[in-house]
Amino acid sequence: MPRDIPVSNGSLLINFDSDYQIRDVYFPFIGQENHGSGHPFRFGVWVDGEFSWIGSDWEKVLKYQDNTLVTDVVLRNRRLGLILRCNDIVDTELNVYLKRIEVFNDKPEARHVHLFFYHDFNLYGNEIGGTAYYDPRSASIIHYKMHRYFLISCREQQKWGVRHFACGRREATTGWINNEENGELIGEPAAWGSPYSAIGIWMELPANGVATDYYWIAAGQTYTEVSRLNFEVHTTMPEALLNRTSRYWRTWIRKEALQKRLEGLPQPVADIFNRSLLILRTQIDNHGAIIAANDSDIVRFGRDTYSYMWGRDGAFVAAALARSGYSHVCMKYFDYCSRIISVEGYMFQHYNPDGSLASNWHSWLVDGKEVLPIQEDSTALTLWALWIHHENLNDIEFIRPLYHSLILKAADFLASYVDSETGLPLPSYDLWEERYATHAFTVTAVIAGLKAASRFADLFQDESRAERYSCLAFEMTEALKNYLYSEELGRYARSGSRTEHGYKLDPIIDISLLSLATFGILDPRDPRMSATFKAIENELRLKSTVGGFARYQGDVYQREENSPSNLPGNPWFISTLWVAEYLIESATDTSSLEGAMQYFDWCVNNALPSGVLAEQVSPVNGQPLSVSPLTWSHSAYVWTVIAYQKKAQTLHSNRMAEEQ
Repeated sequence: MPRDIPVSNGSLLINFDSDYQIRDVYFPFIGQENHGSGHPFRFGVWVDGEFSWIGSDWEKVLKYQDNTLVTDVVLRNRRLGLILRCNDIVDTELNVYLKRIEVFNDKPEARHVHLFFYHDFNLYGNEIGGTAYYDPRSASIIHYKMHRYFLISCREQQKWGVRHFACGRREATTGWINNEENGELIGEPAAWGSPYSAIGIWMELPANGVATDYYWIAAGQTYTEVSRLNFEVHTTMPEALLNRTSRYWRTWIRKEALQKRLEGLPQPVADIFNRSLLILRTQIDNHGAIIAANDSDIVRFGRDTYSYMWGRDGAFVAAALARSGYSHVCMKYFDYCSRIISVEGYMFQHYNPDGSLASNWHSWLVDGKEVLPIQEDSTALTLWALWIHHENLNDIEFIRPLYHSLILKAADFLASYVDSETGLPLPSYDLWEERYATHAFTVTAVIAGLKAASRFADLFQDESRAERYSCLAFEMTEALKNYLYSEELGRYARSGSRTEHGYKLDPIIDISLLSLATFGILDPRDPRMSATFKAIENELRLKSTVGGFARYQGDVYQREENSPSNLPGNPWFISTLWVAEYLIESATDTSSLEGAMQYFDWCVNNALPSGVLAEQVSPVNGQPLSVSPLTWSHSAYVWTVIAYQKKAQTLHSNRMAEEQ
């Protein structure tokens, strides 16, 4: 189930699913220690002797307030005659999640309404050894285990604190609410082991009237910390917290130069651009890690998650944010990279938010021979992104300590990890994490990384290294043309491998081949590149009502059983945006540039109502597949929109010059 509306401050992240249930609670690192473990925290309503969970019986509109990370959720149950409007935030200064609930009475008589909030915490990501209890000192419910504390409280009809509550063990969750009589909570003041808790807010609704109350969860590492946070909610007032969070994000997104760049774009395209920037911020930990995705539903597949830092994804995000004027957001990210990079100068597949090595999906053995279990593009793209960061921030004081700890280590590894016979990088795992070979995408990333390293060396007047990296990038470009172009296919191949009988090319058409042009390695109008693009357009465009582009021919990842067999795979946002980026790079006039706009429209049409972009969508009905939101999808959208506007400005300037 997609995560429609994440809210975060970089230390505390709350994910809601499409039924408006809290599913994921990350703290104190974004993407690490999911204290919800994907179990639903349910929200229910009792009125007129009936009880209903917010879910399929309710009409739901899950969105954000414009240009903020404040949700704007409307829930309606016509049978019960109730409309709820909710606003959710994670405060920008406090590790407090806060909900404002307005309840509208759609009937002409006064009514009693009870709201219920059910909590299924799995502290530290497991269900053993927790405690939940009512704390009379703070008039709240507290869940704790070791160094993780969550305090739950509310303001009910101008009165502070929890007055209606129940605690119990998860295996006995039935019977905790009396539905038929008066909607009272039935439970104990404490529970342990694998506990749940619930609190209630009693509301008096006037005829055709409205009432407003507040609910919050404070996150900390000690009782003292969460009780202090609770006190701050009381003293600052919930409405003030909502207002300051809303103002902060509106100010954050309204960079004058950035918004000026968006002029002339269709409003829906510009709206998803701003939403993408905000979503990106929710996935970045305050300690520096940029997390690929925090949708815990993916755990169902392979018993692993996307809640890791991939060097590939992180680089794309950092580059997109830098081009957008948000370089400062990623300064800690590059410090993080300098800490995690190996002594030899490469990155492993992915890392935990705290910098520790995460699970590795790659083997150290291929065909019985020892190999490095890496995706070399991750190391190379980090240098590429760091140069873009420097171009936009121009802060040599920030770069200076990274020159030896990150730049030279990574560049020297790239320069050494080369096949002496072909001049191409030695084999590694591909960007899709499925195959071991020398991949065209990896080659382009390494060339881009070496060029960036050469520029950094030149910046620090390290002339011998600057020349070495630059020459190697040139030689590798020539090797790419010699070894990865297939005369037989009439286009470039996605990868190659040395065999006893020569260099064997992989004929499968792959969207990542567009990187040859979009990274500036080859001219997009070069006949060989044009032929490669035509093959991609012919074979990877989905000939269905949903449209979009697949990753490669025969992609089965997350493929649905009812998917037509003649389709190459599911459409991905990044694949579709890479096609747009290629069209932008190759455009020679305004008319040819407009060909890219259809793919922004595709993204808008396939986004969730909140503006969230998944990894993929169903080729049958356009519903989100795999994780949602995917950080990479949002960064690709931001990057490509900026490329579009930059090219439009260049073409306009050229036309004006010609007319003079």
